[in-house]
Amino acid sequence: MNNLNDLKVWNKAVELSVEIYSLTTHFPEIEKFGLINQMRRASVSIASNIAEGAGRNSKKEFKQFLAISHGSSYELLTQLEISFMLKFCSEDEFLHLKNKIIEIQKMNFALQQKLITKD
Repeated sequence: MNNLNDLKVWNKAVELSVEIYSLTTHFPEIEKFGLINQMRRASVSIASNIAEGAGRNSKKEFKQFLAISHGSSYELLTQLEISFMLKFCSEDEFLHLKNKIIEIQKMNFALQQKLITKD
């Protein structure tokens, strides 16, 4: 079992989720059950799957949940791209969040590799 507060990737994922919630409050109301819901769920999934994996009893299970989290980050990246193309966010907001997602993806992948080498 891991201490979540010690996992930088988890902390960054939680921060990202808060930023996504903030960003999507400015989206059109018609997107309430579309992009808003999808982006919020994907961002929460990134942090939540890291947390669930960290709470498991084996490295294998932790790696599995990190992989799910990684997939959710790509889902969010796609939704962010669509939001930008629809002009729901500025270029600055888009680039800032895109860079955060990519950073989390790199951290997640590095943690997965670290767990593999510890087997």
